[in-house]
Amino acid sequence: MTIPFILNGEDVLIQTDPGERLVTVLRNDFHLLGTKEGCMTGRCGSCAVICNGKVVPSCMLAMFQVSGSEIITIEGFSQTTEYKLITQGFEEAGVQMCGYCNTGKILTAYTFFEKKAQPDDTEIIKAYSGTMCRCTNISDIVRGVKNALKLKAGKNI
Repeated sequence: MTIPFILNGEDVLIQTDPGERLVTVLRNDFHLLGTKEGCMTGRCGSCAVICNGKVVPSCMLAMFQVSGSEIITIEGFSQTTEYKLITQGFEEAGVQMCGYCNTGKILTAYTFFEKKAQPDDTEIIKAYSGTMCRCTNISDIVRGVKNALKLKAGKNI
């Protein structure tokens, strides 16, 4: 089946099995390796992408569901101002990620850029319950998200 969608701002067509998982197509056909194959059950966050403005686990999306959608991977997101603010906020908070979980942690922070400016600690901790990795302390993540949001407020974006 030929499936059209927008990938990191570019119109693409891919000939693939409609039941193939998006994470597999991104890695194998588009060679976008920032989206990791982790638990394959939507729980770890390592395969996160932005689909039509929402952060979702790409291991849970079949390609037929992607038809006509806009997909942004960590490679595409890394070109944005939001990415730079999030990574700066994390760095200032001492957040150190292992590389496996970067995508999920960064894109989860982005969800707060789209929701509300001042989430409390409980909201941030709950949002990160879907990014299972022990490489960094959750209190550092909370500080990192809050730092990034302060940086965003200063930039008026």
